[in-house]
Amino acid sequence: QVQLVESGGGLVQPGGSLRLSCAASRNIFSINAMGWYRQAPGKQRELVATITRGGSTNYADSVKGRFTISRGNAVNTVYLQLNSLKPEDTALYYCKQWGPGYDFWGQGTQVTGSS
Repeated sequence: QVQLVESGGGLVQPGGSLRLSCAASRNIFSINAMGWYRQAPGKQRELVATITRGGSTNYADSVKGRFTISRGNAVNTVYLQLNSLKPEDTALYYCKQWGPGYDFWGQGTQVTGSS
């Protein structure tokens, strides 16, 4: 079974930055895309950003221009750069990697934007 491990979350003041990382425990073949989702207390999980095998990216309107998703040099590694953080970005951020007939989720890393 593949495990996705996220890291990089924390407490940051509004306007600050964080970089989240996600790495798979082993190589995942035929992966189609990787992405980040988030879930705030009392709200549904929502898409933040995705990146396909070909490098195409997609962002939620609420994070466009502030967050950047990218792939690492290591296989099955994905990053999320969070800039100009707002209190409403506070959530548990999850990594997801998926392909034909499967998807894997991480356990989440907490991001809190607060002074």
